[in-house]
Amino acid sequence: MQKRTSRLALAAAGVTVVLWASAFVSIRSAGTAYSPGALALGRLLAGALVLGAVLLIRREGVPPRAAWPGILVSGLLWFGVYMVVLNWGEQEVDAGTAAMVVNIGPLLIALLGARFLRESLPPRLLAGMAVSFAGAVAVGLSMSGEGRASVLGVALCLLAAVAYAGGVVAQKPALAHGSALQVTTFGCLVGAVACLPFAGRLVEEAGRAPLPATLNMLYLGVFPTALAFTTWAYALARTTAGRMGATTYAVPALVVLMAWAFLGELPGPLTLLGGALCLAGVAVSRSRPRGTGTAAPSRTPGASSGPGGRRESRTR
Repeated sequence: MQKRTSRLALAAAGVTVVLWASAFVSIRSAGTAYSPGALALGRLLAGALVLGAVLLIRREGVPPRAAWPGILVSGLLWFGVYMVVLNWGEQEVDAGTAAMVVNIGPLLIALLGARFLRESLPPRLLAGMAVSFAGAVAVGLSMSGEGRASVLGVALCLLAAVAYAGGVVAQKPALAHGSALQVTTFGCLVGAVACLPFAGRLVEEAGRAPLPATLNMLYLGVFPTALAFTTWAYALARTTAGRMGATTYAVPALVVLMAWAFLGELPGPLTLLGGALCLAGVAVSRSRPRGTGTAAPSRTPGASSGPGGRRESRTR
């Protein structure tokens, strides 16, 4: 049962990484017709509708009170601030610069997890993150055009990384009390409410936006948000925040492959090297020393709740 749960968590993390990689392409496309705040609100509303429907079908209900502090903080930081400033940042700097700056996020997650969640920082995790970050820098440099980046754009991407890390660390304790679906659904709703000031702009821009841009916005809401954030929460509940953050270093490598496959953008040697380093670093960070069993993941004390907020023991 323990091995099966571990495989399911790894598969869930894989789904998240693939869909988040695809989001970079969709954000660039939809961003030509939608402003940052309007795009974030449209994405969150689409995601909240899908998640709310699934929540009703599964009859999971409202998460318990103990989960709400984490839901509110992660909803405001990750679903709200992160999505708006990342959309804005990608309009100010090239994709390579954005990727390099935002990839500070996993490092911050590991440090914040150690400080606030009392998670360990094993040498393999730190080594893997160092290798992956070097790969992300290589990918970013290879994609950075003429290398001109606005100070505002870099600052926005840095703010996105901080909001992302804070949201992940806040979400982890909430998953000790609410299910992945509950925490994701209500976090998405909190983010949507925070973005309501952009509602007028969304209505105005939707009226004149080309269909492909609107479809990309809906895609962002249904797949990289509703599905990928739920599979992320499922996996996060079963491992440490630092290890999950390191997993996202596979995103730059997948973006390179997707651009190659779907956009016909042939990657250069530096890009391929950077992508390989990203994947190698993820493999190192998730590996365990030989001769050791699968240790129970570091978790916030308390039981995890199942559907409808019912508590269920997770002894591993």
